[in-house]
Amino acid sequence: MGLLADIVATYRSPGAVMRRHLDGVRDEGRVLMYLLLACCLSCLAQWPRLQREVSMDGSVALEIRIGGALFGWMFIAPLAMYAVAFLARVVAGALGGRGTGYSARLALFWSMLAVAPLGLVAGLVGGFIGPGPAAAIAGLAGYAVFCVIWWFSMVEAEAGGAFP
Repeated sequence: MGLLADIVATYRSPGAVMRRHLDGVRDEGRVLMYLLLACCLSCLAQWPRLQREVSMDGSVALEIRIGGALFGWMFIAPLAMYAVAFLARVVAGALGGRGTGYSARLALFWSMLAVAPLGLVAGLVGGFIGPGPAAAIAGLAGYAVFCVIWWFSMVEAEAGGAFP
């Protein structure tokens, strides 16, 4: 399946999509591409909010704010996500999981990419409506969906569906 079709299918059945990815060719480059694409989309999702902040408080230029977001999302976040995937693998291993570092990375990075469209919506809400209940709901909804997708992906990655 194509990337967009897989993202849509992930919302219906995250475990099945993860199983299909795990059964495919083991390719670290593909997993890294998922991470970098998710980070790029997350960075882009920040731009409406950053523009709103500049229009409300012009003390820092938009270019500087975007540069900070770009640095954080494209350089710092990927390193942090590799550490999170490592820790998730260690915890899953301690709980009896039989996955690998590759499967843990794939589960986390694919979950991030699958939820990126919700991050874009949350960014638009934050940019156009501003801080408040709508932005909080959009952010929490995206976070909740990420947690569910990551959970089911880790279950599939660690034991083919048998992990608690």
